[in-house]
Amino acid sequence: MKIAISGKGGVGKTTIMALLAGEFRKQGREVLVIDADPSPHMAETLGFKDAEKARPIADMTKLLAERAGKTEGSPFYNLNPDVNDLLGDFMIEHDGLRLMVLGAIQVAEGGCACPENHVLKKMLKKMLLAPNEVVLLDMEAGVEHLGRGTVAGVDQLLIVVIPSRSSIRTALKIKKMADDVHIPNISFIANLVREEEDRDFLIEALGEVPIAFFPDSTEIRKAERKETAITEIEGDLEGAPQQILHKIFQDKQ
Repeated sequence: MKIAISGKGGVGKTTIMALLAGEFRKQGREVLVIDADPSPHMAETLGFKDAEKARPIADMTKLLAERAGKTEGSPFYNLNPDVNDLLGDFMIEHDGLRLMVLGAIQVAEGGCACPENHVLKKMLKKMLLAPNEVVLLDMEAGVEHLGRGTVAGVDQLLIVVIPSRSSIRTALKIKKMADDVHIPNISFIANLVREEEDRDFLIEALGEVPIAFFPDSTEIRKAERKETAITEIEGDLEGAPQQILHKIFQDKQ
């Protein structure tokens, strides 16, 4: 199962993805989280103490160029670079969760044959096709990733939105672009909801009901300030992570 999360900057997508990772793990699933945000914070959010060991593969330009098989002066790349050994080399593990940090991908999907993008897409495809595994992709903020190959082929796109006009505008633009590239299941997730008025505002502005409403959680803020794992939070979430998983499994049937 392949799930990506997106939204305007600052809406809490990394936090929500970390909570989903913990919920999937509680259900006995094998979970791989891919932090594809140019400013990665997933390791800290999940409680990884050795986050510096997660080498961003986008920075390994020389190695990636060698794997892509491009020789100096040649415009062509190897279409099937051998990346199997890299899948393990660039992962770290903590408390049953695996993490891979892609780092910043600065090139667009169309018209670019750079070795970094070529091999990253190959690695991502291999990981996404692994059996009995949930792959969670924490995407960069905004809409740019929808023009790249990173989200191609995902089963679900979760769009996080908060009760603000700017967040809603970005969320609706993401949904439109996701529809255009034929992502099969697209859902809104509401975050930082304080009162019934916030719920009504989001439902009216989005034109549909989000699949889950995360409260403006004091526990999440405390965990972030203390640098404790978000996955350790048990209360104060009003069942929102479980509601998302229910919808995901419902769509899968």
